[in-house]
Amino acid sequence: AAPVQVRLVVPMVVVFGPGSVPRDLPRPLPFRDVQEMEISVNLRTSVTSRYEMRYRSTTAQEEAALAAATAREADAALHPLQDTTMGSLTMYVVPETSSLLPQGINVYVGKHRSALVRAVGSLAALQARLREVTQVMSFTASSIVAALSDRVPNGQLGADARRYLKSSLGYEITFSLLNPDPKSHTVDWDIEGAVNRYVKPVLDKLSLVANFSVDSQILYYAVLGVTPRYDKESSSFLLSAHSLPHVINPVEARLGSSAASLYPVLNFLLYVPERSHSPLYIQDKDGAPVSTNAFHSPRWGGIMVYNVEAPASPQASLPLHVDVDMARVMEVFLAQLRLLFGLSREEVPPEFLLESPGNEGLADWELDHLLWAHTVENIATVSTTLTSLAQLLDKIGNIVIKDDVASEVYRAVASVQSAVTKLSLGHLHAAFQASKEAVTSSERAFFDPSLLHLLYFPDDQKFAIYIPLFLPMAVPILLSLAKIVRETRLRTKEPTKMD
Repeated sequence: AAPVQVRLVVPMVVVFGPGSVPRDLPRPLPFRDVQEMEISVNLRTSVTSRYEMRYRSTTAQEEAALAAATAREADAALHPLQDTTMGSLTMYVVPETSSLLPQGINVYVGKHRSALVRAVGSLAALQARLREVTQVMSFTASSIVAALSDRVPNGQLGADARRYLKSSLGYEITFSLLNPDPKSHTVDWDIEGAVNRYVKPVLDKLSLVANFSVDSQILYYAVLGVTPRYDKESSSFLLSAHSLPHVINPVEARLGSSAASLYPVLNFLLYVPERSHSPLYIQDKDGAPVSTNAFHSPRWGGIMVYNVEAPASPQASLPLHVDVDMARVMEVFLAQLRLLFGLSREEVPPEFLLESPGNEGLADWELDHLLWAHTVENIATVSTTLTSLAQLLDKIGNIVIKDDVASEVYRAVASVQSAVTKLSLGHLHAAFQASKEAVTSSERAFFDPSLLHLLYFPDDQKFAIYIPLFLPMAVPILLSLAKIVRETRLRTKEPTKMD
C-alpha cells in the first residue's frame, strides 16, 4: 500500500471551575500543554494523535452555568459559551464533591462537544481521566485502525473493525416489509411518516458525511432461507444464532436494489412471519431470546421479526389486519444504523454518563468521531487509488493521458495534501471536505473511459486482430519486394561481366 503519514490534531480547552484546580500545576493558569501518541498501523502508515490542551479558569458566565441543578442543564447553558468548531473539545473540571455528577459517575459527556469531569488530586491523574474522555469523544486507536483496515495485517483487527461501513460519498437505505403470507395477514406500515419522524433528523445530521437516499418496498411471498425450529415448551418457533447467516441470501435475491446502485446499500427488513410459523423468536448464541427480536449483518443491514398476535377467536376471518407499531420498529433500525456506522456506545467505561442525543439521533461529538475516521480512510483510499493508477500507466507504455484526466490527478493530489495539512492544524471539517474532493477526483481519473478501454487492449491482442487483416495484403507486397531486390542485385553484377 502507498505510504500514508497523518497527524491528527485535537484542539482542547480544559476549564477549571472554582475548587477544582489540582495542587501540583507546573505553572500558574492559563498555560498550554501538548500530548502526543503514536497509533501503530503498519510500517508504511503512521498516524500520530496530538492533543493541544489549553488550561484556564472559568469565566463568570461559565461559573454561573456550572451552578445549574443538573448536568444536563449545565451542558445546555455552557453550549453557547464554548468553541463549537468540529473536532474541538471543551472539558469542564468540577470539584470532587460536586453534586452536578451523580454518585459513582466521574464524567458526564454532553450532546455537543463538551464534558464535565470530576476533579482528582493530581494533574497526572486528571490527565489520565481526560485521556479516557478524549478517546470516547474524538477517536480511539482502534477506530483509526478500523478505518485503515485494508492496510492492517490479518489477525491484528478486532471483531468490530469489519462491521463498520466503508467511507463512501453516498449511501442508499432501503426499508423492506416482508409479508410471506398475505392470505393470513394484511400488513399496514406508515413508513413515510416513520422516516420523516425518526430517520430524517439523523440523516440531516449525517448529511455532512455523505449523501443519503431512502426508499421502501413491500415484498409478498418472500420467505426466510431457514425453516425455524418448533419449541414445545414455549409453543413458539425459534431461529438460532448459527442459522441467521443463512436467512439473508434468499431474501437478498428478492430485494434487487444493490445491483443497480453506485453506493453501498443498507437494507432494513421487517419480517412478519407466516401464520404457520408464528410466533417466531430469535435466539442468541447462548440460546436466550433476543429482546429486540432482531439481528444485524455487518456492512449489510438488519432484520427484525415482527410477530402478529393470534386472533382471540379461532373463527376470526382471514386475512388479519395488522398495523405495525413504527416507533418500536424504528428504535431497532436506528440502533442498527448507529452500529453499522460505528457509533455504538457499548465500549464506554462504567463511570461515564453519556447524554442521550434526543431526536437528532447522534451527538455533535459522535459526528466528529465519524469525520475523523472517514477523513483518515479517504486519505488512505486516494493514495492507494493514485498509486494503482501510476503503476498501471507504467505498464502500458503507449497509453495517452488526456488533459482532463491529468488535471483530475493533480486535483486529487492537491486535495489530499490539503486534507493532511488541515488535519495537522486541527481543522477537521475542512480536512474532511478536502478528503472527499480528493476521493471524487481520484475515482474520476481512475475510471475515466479514455483509460478504461486501453486496459483491455494489450499488445498481443492487437497482433491477434491486425495480422489476419494485413497478412493477405502483405504476401504480394513482400513477394514484389523480394523480386525487386533480386533484380537489383542482377543489375549490379552485369557490368562486371562486360569488363
